[in-house]
Amino acid sequence: MLSKALGLTLFTAGLAIAPGSMAAAQAPPPVRAMPPSTGPNLPPPSPAPVSTDYRLAPGDKLRVEVYKDPQLSQSLQIRPDGKITLPLIGDLTATALTPLQLRDRIAESLKEYITNPVVTVIVVEASPATVYVMGEVSQPGSIPVKERMTVLQALAMAGGFKEFADLKNIRILRRTKDDSRVDTIQFNYNEAIKGRSKPVLLMPGDMVIVP
Repeated sequence: MLSKALGLTLFTAGLAIAPGSMAAAQAPPPVRAMPPSTGPNLPPPSPAPVSTDYRLAPGDKLRVEVYKDPQLSQSLQIRPDGKITLPLIGDLTATALTPLQLRDRIAESLKEYITNPVVTVIVVEASPATVYVMGEVSQPGSIPVKERMTVLQALAMAGGFKEFADLKNIRILRRTKDDSRVDTIQFNYNEAIKGRSKPVLLMPGDMVIVP
């Protein structure tokens, strides 16, 4: 009886101190890694780069740096009227310009006050690309541009036409890349819905006018 009891005691003790059980009992709780974006010592994310031919639009957030002049350096946003306001210069049209063109205009305007100003314009946050549908449509205004959006799609998103809309003489106004002129593209809605003309793709900043 004593040997059996002793054997049972040793067997029970062996279960209590099994290596697997000890490891499970002593294993520390899992540590969750902090997401990289929330790390306390990481720098803020850099602004997404934009192409050199990107056209500025209302809502774009900019950083204008004037070398060695912190008072003239500004963080600002292009207003709905397409303009920005800078010290000494006042209001300046920014819409439809590239960042380089805006840089040159700011530098030229500052020459009256500063010798050889060095200016940098950075697009910190670009607003969503849009087109504008105006005139005899149910919901005129701006429309976000999706990839390969056609005039027909934009007109549908504007809610269709009003009763006296001239569907044969719709115009698309488009600025050239060098901002030297505005081109006019004629669009006949009746021909387009019958498949008699090629789809017309829109570009950011285009204005569709329905007379």
